[in-house]
Amino acid sequence: MAAIAPFIAADVGGTHARIGLVLADAHGATPIAVAQYHKYVCADYPSLSAILRDFIDTHCDTPVEFGAIACAGYLLDDTVINANLPWKVSLADIRSQLGLKNIALVNDFTAVAHATQFVNASDMIVLAAAKGEPIAAPTLVVGPGTGLGAAVQIPGKDKTTILSTEAGQAAFAPGSEIEIEILSLLRRQMAHVSIETVVSGPGLVNIYSALCTMRSVTPRFNAPAQITQAALDASDTTALEALQVFCGLMGSIVGDLVLLYGAQGGVYLAGGILPQIRDFLIKSTFAERFHNKGAMRELLERVPVWLIEHGQLGVIGAASWYLDSRGMR
Repeated sequence: MAAIAPFIAADVGGTHARIGLVLADAHGATPIAVAQYHKYVCADYPSLSAILRDFIDTHCDTPVEFGAIACAGYLLDDTVINANLPWKVSLADIRSQLGLKNIALVNDFTAVAHATQFVNASDMIVLAAAKGEPIAAPTLVVGPGTGLGAAVQIPGKDKTTILSTEAGQAAFAPGSEIEIEILSLLRRQMAHVSIETVVSGPGLVNIYSALCTMRSVTPRFNAPAQITQAALDASDTTALEALQVFCGLMGSIVGDLVLLYGAQGGVYLAGGILPQIRDFLIKSTFAERFHNKGAMRELLERVPVWLIEHGQLGVIGAASWYLDSRGMR
């Protein structure tokens, strides 16, 4: 098969940037191999260009002229519009500063959706088993990180279409008395309370802070990892309640998204803090809230939900999208 020049694939979030050097054969049976890989803390670098420069200088022993970046947000003119990144991202600046011939941008969850074709059964854990046989219908890929990302795979006769979304920016609809009170508290701080305001890493902090106010408790934690750890080791009752609310909310919101997008083919939950809370999530009210949609319960009980565990998913997805968009496989 014809060789494709090595290129960079990057998965860039508000907290971490994961960079890979990708090798591929055009139309090969196994077209993508990540030869080098490194994970960066975004806040430790002044720009995405600086991260990419470090990766090229440190991990690439061959010239690189092309790249694909998976990133949340939208490309307006030449700049990525995203509220969660620590710095501005300009594709023209990256091209000129790194001497690249071309750098392409794809939505981060569009990339994850591309990568699901490479996920094995061993990479998945069932969160909600489906009744009946699987059907050929759209599938949803969604996950909480610094924000909440989502994309929809729509099967077609000749190829699958992937719909990028900003589902995380939709308005948060509470489903319990506690959630109504959390919404009320958050509305005092912001005019628009979005889904990702509660279902994301920062969203977990928002839930915890609201519960502390409701319970007249002095907050002990200000980071998602601290709250998660305190919940998992049961050392803080408010942190434990926050994580329980978080998991229930996620189930409810994922159920809403399945109904909105007609994603009866299944749901892939990917990325963020989910692998760290896997056992907690399995025992939580996630599945109960996912199915609890009134007359639509019977439909949702036929929709499987899987948790994907794959550290390089975004990088592989960005590479897959890059190759597909250029007709290389």
